[in-house]
Amino acid sequence: MTNFIVPTLAQMNAEGKSPEVLFWVGCAGSFDDRAKKITKAMAKILNHTGVSFAVLGTEEGCTGDPAKRAGNEFLFQMQAMMNIQVLNAYEVKHIVTTCPHCFNTLKNEYPELGGNYKVEHHSQFLNGLMKDGRLKIEGGQFRGKKITFHDPCYLGRANGEYEAPRELLAKLDVELKEMRRCKQNGLCCGAGGAQMFKDAEPGTAEINHIRADEALATGTEIVVSGCPFCNTMLTDGVKNREKEDTVQVLDLAEMIALAEDL
Repeated sequence: MTNFIVPTLAQMNAEGKSPEVLFWVGCAGSFDDRAKKITKAMAKILNHTGVSFAVLGTEEGCTGDPAKRAGNEFLFQMQAMMNIQVLNAYEVKHIVTTCPHCFNTLKNEYPELGGNYKVEHHSQFLNGLMKDGRLKIEGGQFRGKKITFHDPCYLGRANGEYEAPRELLAKLDVELKEMRRCKQNGLCCGAGGAQMFKDAEPGTAEINHIRADEALATGTEIVVSGCPFCNTMLTDGVKNREKEDTVQVLDLAEMIALAEDL
């Protein structure tokens, strides 16, 4: 596919245009080299489906999720208010993000500070596009592959969304092998609650290694998630078990983009 330019909200606003959705990229999707691939995959899908979208670019700040989970409420509110001022100035109505941490914070914690928006995780938004006939999904290279899906905590248990990612994956004609602990009983990858940014505490095993073992026990060829932090933790877990040559770790958006050869 030919390259395309992702416009910023400022550029669209200057042209008197308003996008269908604001794509909230998030810190991981902006700065982490691995997560950037997820961002690009999502942008390709949005462009492919004809969705009018924009990003904030340098006007986007951290949602404040890590600060809040680490107990720094003052820093969280400061970061949140800066973002809310920007979002409200642009009269943003609909936000889509590939990060469940951003999704949860924008959806559930911004309203009490004056930030009221329709916020969707990319699995929900893409599932809606599929049901509306705007996104056509075929298995492609993944048809018949054994996969397992890891439920991100802030998508699943925190917001009760389990079906959207699975409905999308079903359209890829994959063989979904659920882990013993999944959906409401899913096990955290180990990155939630700001744990991603601190040293491990004393214990007998790393959470992401345990979770990787549970994924590998399904006989999966691909571990799929819908969170850049989960992706990092599961990738490290698979590498620790020396299975990186036979087991891939991919985001849901990457699966769809690759299947459609975008």
